[in-house]
Amino acid sequence: MPAGTPLALSRSEEFDDLVRSAIGRLERRWAHELDAIEVAVEDVPDPDLLTEQGAPSATSLRLGRSEAAAGDRAARIVVYRRAVESRSRGQRAREALVHEVVVEQLADLLGLDPAAVDPDDD
Repeated sequence: MPAGTPLALSRSEEFDDLVRSAIGRLERRWAHELDAIEVAVEDVPDPDLLTEQGAPSATSLRLGRSEAAAGDRAARIVVYRRAVESRSRGQRAREALVHEVVVEQLADLLGLDPAAVDPDDD
């Protein structure tokens, strides 16, 4: 839809849809585990978290993070929209990278290899 029409999605909303789609692809196999995990999109990493976790090198831009459950807080997967957008050109590349980030973060939370989380990934 043309920009400015009621049905047009913003870039942020389109990105949210990509994250939902990536989660949807994994739900068939990991529905129980994903029920206990919050998934969020942030534009950029929180500078305070980078300080706590160690800032990535200039060549290693952080694309997402996972946080284990703690107390009353659920486990969490976060995907950084601007980092992913800067690393991908075109819708298909962005979709593939979002899926890869979600798989890696879920694998981290589950203590598994990403290939075990999504063996069908190309």
